[in-house]
Amino acid sequence: MAKYDKADLERRMHGAVESLKHDLAGLRTGRAHAALLDPVTVEVYGAHMPLNQIASISAPEPRMLTVQVWDKSNVGPADKAIRSAGLGLNPIVDGQMLRLPIPEMTQERRKELSKLAGQYAEKARVAVRNVRRDGMDNLKADESKKEISEDERKRHETEVQKLTDATIAEIDAAASAKEKEILG
Repeated sequence: MAKYDKADLERRMHGAVESLKHDLAGLRTGRAHAALLDPVTVEVYGAHMPLNQIASISAPEPRMLTVQVWDKSNVGPADKAIRSAGLGLNPIVDGQMLRLPIPEMTQERRKELSKLAGQYAEKARVAVRNVRRDGMDNLKADESKKEISEDERKRHETEVQKLTDATIAEIDAAASAKEKEILG
């Protein structure tokens, strides 16, 4: 049966924060950023592949992304994938290069993205709470098997709660910074 492992809980909570930061990086703030295209997958060679595995992505200007597709036969599928990704981008095809002008963000779009950032943060909070619950369950199981005393269980539960509070504070800080950046 699972034993209480503080390092494992820390690793899993940190993973939730890293996942959130990755999700937030993909939210557009009005500036061109290569991470914006991270969620885009392209159907090529009979499989779905991340765009960055079939092309190099760069941001030569603050309001322009370029996607240099390596294989000429993948230009069409890449163009289609970007258009259907729901990012509000319309590529301009120029040989094997796709130019993506980043449109000005409307206030309505900013609100939508801000809401999405809040949803990502809530997903991360739920993940952290699930890790906390696992830790607490393991502590209770260890105590019932007489592997640790009641005092030890209570001390470890306090550690787990402190770790949870610190991680959730980190999530809240990342989310509010992103929301400020989006609403700019």
